[in-house]
Amino acid sequence: MPGAKGKSGGKRTGAGRMAFKATEEQKDLVMQLAAFGLRHADIALFVKSANGQSISEPTLLKNFKNELTTGKLKANVKVAQTLYKKAIGGDTTSIIFWLKSQAGWKDTQRVEVTGNSGGPIQSVYMTNDEFHRVAKTIVDEF
Repeated sequence: MPGAKGKSGGKRTGAGRMAFKATEEQKDLVMQLAAFGLRHADIALFVKSANGQSISEPTLLKNFKNELTTGKLKANVKVAQTLYKKAIGGDTTSIIFWLKSQAGWKDTQRVEVTGNSGGPIQSVYMTNDEFHRVAKTIVDEF
């Protein structure tokens, strides 16, 4: 039948790109790489299609959504457990970080600016012409 499309979307049977089908080995790899914190674009470079080419990021997201999410979550859980153990064990840095990130603690600094001898700040207003005259005088002194 002229012009009829095959299953792959081409004009002739078998034409077009084969649909990507993730293997269990690829799923494990993606989950591990996501746990390591790699960017999705970089993970896609590690996953190969049936013809040996790297897959695209949209293909990665379509076929490995669960592995990407689960891998990152598992890593975050392990890191959080380690941080928690160190904090309750007395590690000062871990305690401070935990309280800042989980208990709303924050470092605050207050800076006060005052004028001469603690008095109010004095403002000087000048026109552009006055400013240019002062600037020229300063430049000429050098």
